[in-house]
Amino acid sequence: MKRSIYLSGLILAFTQVRGQTPVDDPRLPSLWKNSMQTGINYNQASFSDNWKGGGVNTVSWNAFFNAKADYQNGDFGWGNDLQLQYGQTNTKDVGYRKSLDRIFYESKLSNKLSPVWNLFGALSFQSQFGDGFDYQKKGDGSDSVSFISAALSPAYVTEALGLEYKPVPYFSAQFGFVSFRQSIVMNQDLYRYAPTVYGVDKGEYVRNQFIFQFIASFDKEIFKNVTLKARFMQLQDYQQFDKKGMVSRLDANLVAKINRFLNVSLGTVVLYDYDQVDRIQYSQVMGLGLLYTLSNYQPN
Repeated sequence: MKRSIYLSGLILAFTQVRGQTPVDDPRLPSLWKNSMQTGINYNQASFSDNWKGGGVNTVSWNAFFNAKADYQNGDFGWGNDLQLQYGQTNTKDVGYRKSLDRIFYESKLSNKLSPVWNLFGALSFQSQFGDGFDYQKKGDGSDSVSFISAALSPAYVTEALGLEYKPVPYFSAQFGFVSFRQSIVMNQDLYRYAPTVYGVDKGEYVRNQFIFQFIASFDKEIFKNVTLKARFMQLQDYQQFDKKGMVSRLDANLVAKINRFLNVSLGTVVLYDYDQVDRIQYSQVMGLGLLYTLSNYQPN
């Protein structure tokens, strides 16, 4: 825990030192590149009582808010990325169930060592808004509902120091050789059926790990009005070099703009985390919805 505090303090101190740069001259191009995306996707299917093709009435929606603020002054850079997502599905005779829930924030400081290599320090946070449940069918056909997650249960905080390879503005690869991860479980009701949840023992709230972190990010308009945003993360516990000490996660989102406000989106998450379950997890969301974008620069 002390190592994580020292690393966080070093990153904050770095921010204070680099923050003593001159105030931006309004006559010059802005040193900040700011962008924001928000929208809501909606899907609906309904059938008459005598519809012989089969089907179930469903309504689903998901809303999102993404914001980025990137500062570049000479060799020094400071990037901030916020992603918020939440959605529900309502199925006839079942009711509303959560289909999407994510809170993600990352703040990264960097200093150029060469045209394509940076020294970086980053702090990230990931959790969810609401309670999560696992729905299973019993032998008699009735539903079995288990409480499996909640806000800040789990949550993950990661501090990383290392090298970043950034050959072009829309792609980067981070090698966090000195990184620490805190797994957090604040809701003790999750321990009713297991002594350890998300790698955190009962009676504890935080688990600390010394890790290697690799992150590859891609964010670009690959075709006209079609944007692909992807982030792959690989974590490896230095004290446990096997699948039990490994976490892999891929987040990918493809958005096609129909016009200024309408879009079609396809998002997927592929996750492996032994502390959650010893199998690959995945989710996929597709929808038609409203999209509003605001930025002070032309995306790459």
